[in-house]
Amino acid sequence: MSKIAWLFLCLTVGTAVLGMSTSSQDAHTTTLIASAVFGSLLLLTLIVGRRIKFDPVLR
Repeated sequence: MSKIAWLFLCLTVGTAVLGMSTSSQDAHTTTLIASAVFGSLLLLTLIVGRRIKFDPVLR
């Protein structure tokens, strides 16, 4: 995984844990929405990372 993918993974897990530990309904909803956004960005970076391949042979 790339560094950006690791960043989004950490942000997703961090906001999910924070969202589950909050008692306020507004904060709970906001952090879970942020977690969903970071999760979708993580999925996007993983897909893009597989699609772009490095060709070490320069022609």
